[in-house]
Amino acid sequence: MSIIVSGIRIGIDDDDNSALEMAKTKAGVSDCSAAIYKKSIDARHGTITKVISVILNLYNDKDEQNIIADKNDSNIRQYTLKTCEIKKGSKNLGAAPIVIGFGPAGIFAALTLARNGYRPIVLEKGDPIDKRDAATARFFSGGEFDKRSNIQFGEGGAGAYSDGKLTTRIGDARCDAVLQELCRHGAPDDILRAAKPHIGTDLLKGVIKSIRKEIVSLGGSVYFDSAVTDFEIKNGSLRSVVCNGERIPCEVAVLATGHSARDIFRTLYGMGAEMQQKAFAMGARIEHRQKDIDRALYGKFAGHKALPPGEYMLTFNSGKRPCYTFCMCPGGNVVAAASEEGTVVTNGMSAHKRDGENANSAVVVAVSPEDIGSRHPLAAMEYQIKYEKMAFEAGGNDYKAISQTVSDFLLKRGSCAFPDVLPTYPRGVAAGRIDDVLPSYITDTMREAILNFGKKIKGFDSPGAVLTGPETRTSSPVRILRDKWTLESLNISGLIPCGEGAGYAGGIMSAAVDGIRAAEVIISKFAPVDRD
Repeated sequence: MSIIVSGIRIGIDDDDNSALEMAKTKAGVSDCSAAIYKKSIDARHGTITKVISVILNLYNDKDEQNIIADKNDSNIRQYTLKTCEIKKGSKNLGAAPIVIGFGPAGIFAALTLARNGYRPIVLEKGDPIDKRDAATARFFSGGEFDKRSNIQFGEGGAGAYSDGKLTTRIGDARCDAVLQELCRHGAPDDILRAAKPHIGTDLLKGVIKSIRKEIVSLGGSVYFDSAVTDFEIKNGSLRSVVCNGERIPCEVAVLATGHSARDIFRTLYGMGAEMQQKAFAMGARIEHRQKDIDRALYGKFAGHKALPPGEYMLTFNSGKRPCYTFCMCPGGNVVAAASEEGTVVTNGMSAHKRDGENANSAVVVAVSPEDIGSRHPLAAMEYQIKYEKMAFEAGGNDYKAISQTVSDFLLKRGSCAFPDVLPTYPRGVAAGRIDDVLPSYITDTMREAILNFGKKIKGFDSPGAVLTGPETRTSSPVRILRDKWTLESLNISGLIPCGEGAGYAGGIMSAAVDGIRAAEVIISKFAPVDRD
């Protein structure tokens, strides 16, 4: 048995292994092995410390409860490696389960099904990662936009181009399984220990390809350039999906199409699927020089070899609505993330080394149905589209994004140059006003927030920092309602909406976990598939 001893603090220059002996002493045991469980950096209060949690594997199982009881310390707790065992069902499944979408939710749903003998059929609208990379590179360098395969659509989903951040607030045992699976397929094993695990867009692509190969080796099928456009429903139950004009029989399908699959939202709404508008946020990307963020966070320790590039997460509430930073990318780039022609959308990403000159994050403001003026299930989606099209026009109708220095933004005047921080948005920027591409309640709240954030991180409100926008795809603006236990659509039996697009996740980790849960409900109900 094992215990976790957390809250071990050591100096920035101390060897991490010194924490192991400190944990043994704190727990009062020596008859054990020890290893680092999690590690983070605390840069608060003008000093830098490493904060380490240690796992102690006890040789005498009887000691565990005695240690925890005797110490009565919230930093000493039992550790149990939780496994999610699934008892297979017995109901005959006439056709292979279908997984629609191959982002984090779809990947882990398909992998879980394949591992258990269900031979899933995966249908992905976009291209495999290598072809997708080429299409994205062409667009970034000024080429034609591909509405089928881009930053949002294709192997890996939006998560493949959003930094590979694996931080999550959900306390699900499946999180550890996801991390271990990613490592097994080539992710660096430090994600198992980091408090804020991160793979990097460059490494994540190889991990995704490796998982796909395993799914296929286990009898699954993965088809690209395969957009699902319709569903056949009889007596309230799924009977088939229509893909590339072909009707594919199925009685169970995992819908993991992501937060930008607007065609699917419209199709399901037209079929009467129960949906509702979901809260989301909009704003713009802010860029600073990474070295300035490091100095602000680490002070005299900035540049120390033991310190990662500085990152932050900031919140502000004006009393009317919250504003917060989102998807912070140390040493990263702002990317062109449109999924439809004639729109401009920004996002951020970093490579594994996070060694780019700029840091960027979204500064976004909550959007409510009252702001939109309608509670129609698709109204928030149409609201996003409205401002994405406005941004396209404001940038000159060629996918340039509007950029503005923070000083000009605060003074509500247009920018004409960027003397300090150079924007990294790859299609090029048009100097202008962020107010021209976002509603005033958002930009006014952003102004208050940026000044507030400048009090928390010196230089956040630096005049030469750059805003580029809009950022509109923080999360899905739609929730497809589903049963709490079966996860099926409330009025379409056999259709399992899951992941971020369905409104049940936010980020790679929670989407992957939801994909596993979707697979588990299929496994618990049906017997494995024989497709031979």
